[in-house]
Amino acid sequence: MSTEFETFLQKYPAYKQTQKIDDLRKTDYARLDSGEHVYFDYTGGGIYAESQIQKHYDLLKQNVFGNPHSTNPTSQAATHLVEGTRDYILNFFNADPDEYLAIFTSNASSALKLVGESYPFPNGRYLLTFDNHNSVNGIREFAHARGAEVTYIPVMLPEMRVDASQLDLELSRPSKAGHNLFAFPAQSNFSSVKHPLEWIEKAHAHGWDVLLDAAAYVPTNKLDLSKVKPDFVPISFYKIFGYPTGLGALIARKSALAKLHRPWFAGGTITVASVQGDKYYLAEGAPAFEDGTLDYLNIPALEIGLKHIESIGYEVIGERVKTLTGWLLENLTSMKHSTGVPLVRLFGPNSTEGRGGAVTVNFYDKNDHAFDHRFVESEANKVNISLRTGCFCNPGAGEVALGISRVELDVCFTSPDHKDKMTIDDFRLCIDGKSSGAVRISVGPFTNFNDVQALLTFARGLLS
Repeated sequence: MSTEFETFLQKYPAYKQTQKIDDLRKTDYARLDSGEHVYFDYTGGGIYAESQIQKHYDLLKQNVFGNPHSTNPTSQAATHLVEGTRDYILNFFNADPDEYLAIFTSNASSALKLVGESYPFPNGRYLLTFDNHNSVNGIREFAHARGAEVTYIPVMLPEMRVDASQLDLELSRPSKAGHNLFAFPAQSNFSSVKHPLEWIEKAHAHGWDVLLDAAAYVPTNKLDLSKVKPDFVPISFYKIFGYPTGLGALIARKSALAKLHRPWFAGGTITVASVQGDKYYLAEGAPAFEDGTLDYLNIPALEIGLKHIESIGYEVIGERVKTLTGWLLENLTSMKHSTGVPLVRLFGPNSTEGRGGAVTVNFYDKNDHAFDHRFVESEANKVNISLRTGCFCNPGAGEVALGISRVELDVCFTSPDHKDKMTIDDFRLCIDGKSSGAVRISVGPFTNFNDVQALLTFARGLLS
């Protein structure tokens, strides 16, 4: 046992309680070490277990499944597994099936689009935080088009938490003439801040519907829908357990779903449609929102993945992420150049309280000039470290973190040269050489101490 590991265990003794993950890593995730991978992109995508693939393979090998939209034997077999998985998703999130539905989508973004295109925005309000994924931001275009008021609540440095007083003010003034939708992430995909789930009932008390983006939260945290009751919850399953990709869900309260009005119909979403009669009747429940043929061969793999996570336990996963994130934060933020200049500037909380495992920073040289985040990624690539750089599809948090002002953005976006097109290089020129992105190091369920040490060794290589 190394001296560093002994010191780590003294500071974070709870790490010993996560031994089952080390055991799994030797079997289900052995390819990480055999390929000498150092994986720090868990917010971007989870890592699948070999046993998940094997169980799904065995299921497909031993059975014949057909398109669910029929009553023939193979169709019925597929329907049985699809509906069983739908029920298991609700059970996994402790969602009462009398209160919630699980709608299959291709990812969290398509789940969000379902809400945006169908929500009754006229004369209403759309309230959201600066700290949101672009797929949540994109709903504002539906709101704008239908005449709703769109309001953003800022986040504040250094921890990038929401201005609570302004949020309270806006929640207290919903539109009386229309419907009101409030959207926020349970966990930021930029700073990893965990926003208070208590906002949900606070918003409900003022008459708001609540969209809780749980995509970055549920890979390492239990979301219990018997305790908190958002109206719409978009998730992407690959972020939780890696496989399969291309499947997500919108978990929705039935009472909120009844407010939605789809702008079109498709195969699978109707009971009856007529060409000559120019009429259609939408199906009830989840099928009304599931366009075309479901991915019925991959949907059963979701239950396999959920059971895999349950076999580990969110308590173990949470402890693993918390302890390693604490060690990473402590050591990375203490590194300084010979000139005394800190190596990194952190965007988000500097402790493990109220945050997840993504550590977002920019690196600086000895003269306090920022390294281009693309350079940092290219250097990490050379030693087989997978991390992510950019703004992570979260421009609001990125603008606050990187000090990009509203004035700079207004000048940029109103330039005649940028009326119809703008490249990322054009944008960098607009913001006068400021950094247009950051480096995100995401600790996840299957990170180990050696991974963190490898990252810290890499970081020390940037010191001078």
